[in-house]
Amino acid sequence: MGVLNVTPDSFSDGGRFAGVEAAAAQARRLIADGADLLDIGGESTRPGAAPVSLQTELDRVLPVIEAIRAFSDIPLSIDTLKPEVARAALARGADVWNDISGLTAAPDSLSTAADLACPVVIMHMQGKPATMQDAPQYEDVVSEVAAYLAARAAAAVAAGVAKSAIWLDPGIGFGKTLAHNLALMNGLGGLSALGFPLLLGVSRKRTVMAIDPTAKDPKDRLGGSLALALHGAAQGVAALRVHDVRETVQALKVWAVLKGLA
Repeated sequence: MGVLNVTPDSFSDGGRFAGVEAAAAQARRLIADGADLLDIGGESTRPGAAPVSLQTELDRVLPVIEAIRAFSDIPLSIDTLKPEVARAALARGADVWNDISGLTAAPDSLSTAADLACPVVIMHMQGKPATMQDAPQYEDVVSEVAAYLAARAAAAVAAGVAKSAIWLDPGIGFGKTLAHNLALMNGLGGLSALGFPLLLGVSRKRTVMAIDPTAKDPKDRLGGSLALALHGAAQGVAALRVHDVRETVQALKVWAVLKGLA
């Protein structure tokens, strides 16, 4: 899953692809680099990020979806908390709803997901982007995240979402310390046992900088991102959400060959 943020303030590439032409050009690059799907976001969810209005988000993402659909049928996911944005994005050609709130941000999130009848990614997040890193606390982060994801998946099914349409995301970096993130990385196999495919987003995250303090610039976190991605692949995650598609695809190819030789 190639990341395509069309925002001015995302933590890694904010502002780089905010225009339609720049976003479309980046989409072409990600596709050429080997992306299987693209994740389009019009509202930053970095730690400390402030929410944006519905109209602002629509104005950012809809023209980009239309531009991509003019040259490619690659699956597109819309990364949004807002059911209205998900509806509009699917109507313009998107295929998947990626919701970091786990379909809790709005009263009609669950019913909208059922109505859209599309694949949906349910993520775990403690708190909200603006405050989630203030003081995250867990007794047992792996079991608590697993219980939350299982409950949200059950709620989605009860609302009419097909079980086969549900993906889960442990939300690395969303209301979690380094210790929490590492515990979840080592518990991915257990999360897979919930019976849903896992999406893992670890690309360029602060977890890498917490381990290697020299990597203050997100663009200097490629090595750590690849290590985390391969660790996730080894535990059976179904998809990786990444900024550096070409490098991740290459790493996975080499890893797969080595695994076959073992």
